[in-house]
Amino acid sequence: MFKKVFYVFFVLSLLSVLVFAKTKKQGGSMELKITSPAFKEGEMIPSRYTCDGDNVSPPLEWSGIPSNAKSLALIMDDPDAPIGTFVHWVVFNIPASQNGLSEGIPSVSELSNGIKQGRNSAQQIGYFGPCPPGGTHRYVFKLYCLNTLLDLKAGATKADLTKAMQGHILAQCQLMGKYSRR
Repeated sequence: MFKKVFYVFFVLSLLSVLVFAKTKKQGGSMELKITSPAFKEGEMIPSRYTCDGDNVSPPLEWSGIPSNAKSLALIMDDPDAPIGTFVHWVVFNIPASQNGLSEGIPSVSELSNGIKQGRNSAQQIGYFGPCPPGGTHRYVFKLYCLNTLLDLKAGATKADLTKAMQGHILAQCQLMGKYSRR
């Protein structure tokens, strides 16, 4: 009897180790992370991605998306703006299978793959690059993994997106870059 119980316990333990290893390999328990090949955490954002340059969105990459995520959302804002937080970019319904955004996402309401963009604080659709009126400002790219596709229209604001995401956030992370004008 003892041998049977021990054998069952051993087999179940081995199976749980194998399931855990498979989950970790698939990204189920990896740490969610967002990076950019254009700048590292806390570094200066190259002027190409600002109002002093080409004002195009920087390339972004992420890893560790939970296996049960259905979509991703991204908000970029400047918490150092003198009038309060300035929203630079609102993006949602990014496919969970996508591992980043390429440089220069067009400023359109909806991309061909279903990604939707919202309005920034300048009341424009799409990316609005760093353009601080003075000093060095921080620009925070916040990535959210969601358990649903959002029933939200393109052109939504950060407030609309934040409200729609309530109760659906599985994981989140951020990348911060800085910029000051010459």
